[in-house]
Amino acid sequence: MNKELEVAIKAAREGGAIVRKYYKGDYEVEEKAPDNPLTVADTEADEAIKRTCLEAFPTDGWLSEETRDSPARRSKSRVWIVDPLDGTKEFIDQIPEFCVCVALVVDGVVQVGVSYNPVEDLLFAAARGRGTMLNGEQVRCTAQTTLAEAEILASRSESKRGEWADYKALMRVKPTGSVAYKFALVAAGRADATFSLTPKNEWDICAGTMLVEEAGGVVTDRYGKPLTFNNEKTLLPGLIAAGAGLWGPIRDVIREKSGE
Repeated sequence: MNKELEVAIKAAREGGAIVRKYYKGDYEVEEKAPDNPLTVADTEADEAIKRTCLEAFPTDGWLSEETRDSPARRSKSRVWIVDPLDGTKEFIDQIPEFCVCVALVVDGVVQVGVSYNPVEDLLFAAARGRGTMLNGEQVRCTAQTTLAEAEILASRSESKRGEWADYKALMRVKPTGSVAYKFALVAAGRADATFSLTPKNEWDICAGTMLVEEAGGVVTDRYGKPLTFNNEKTLLPGLIAAGAGLWGPIRDVIREKSGE
C-alpha cells in the first residue's frame, strides 16, 4: 500500500490547499438539507481529490459525500471513500476543527486513511500494519482506562441538542469539531475517546477508523459491532472510537444509559 498511501496523502494535501484558500474568504453557502451546508471549498476539493486518486488508480471505485453515488462502486474490490471537507459548519464559522479525509477500502476493510487539517497543517496518515503518523512522527492512542478521568470529544451539535446530558457527569466531555477530526485527535493521543449515538456516514469516519486502529485503538458502531465499508446504505448507526482500555467502559455506559 505504499503507492496508495502516497496518493492519499497527495490528494488530501491538494484538497486541503483548496480548503485553506477559501478559509476566511468570501463564498456563498448553500443548504443541501437542513443543517447541512455546502460551499465551493467542498466541491472544488472533491474534484481535485477524485482526479488525483483515480488518475493513479483508474479502475478503483469512488464514494464521496460531494459526488453523486453510483451503484458501480459496489462491484469494485477497491473503493476510495472521501469527505473533501468534514466539518463544513466549523469551516464556515472559522473554527479550525475540520479536515479533508481520504481512505481506501479493499473488500469492505479500510487499508489506508489520511485526515488533513489544512489550517493547522496537521496531517494524520495510516496504512494497515504500518502504524499512524502525525506529520511524520508515530502516534498512539492513550492508555487511559478510567472513564471518570478520560477526556471524551463530543459533537458540538449533539451537545447543544442535549444528547450528552446523561454523560457529562461521568467523564470530561469536550465539544470539538468534525467527527473525522475527533477520530484523528484520538488516534494521536490528544484525547482519550469519542462516541456518538447519532448515525454517521461512511465518509465521515472511514479514514479516521484506519487512524485509530493503527494507533492501537478500537472502532465499532454504537452497538459494539465491527465496521465494514462500501455498503449499499452508507449510514452507520453511531460509533465508538477509543483507546483499547476505554472502549469497554464506554460501551457499558452507553448500554446502561440507552437501555440496550
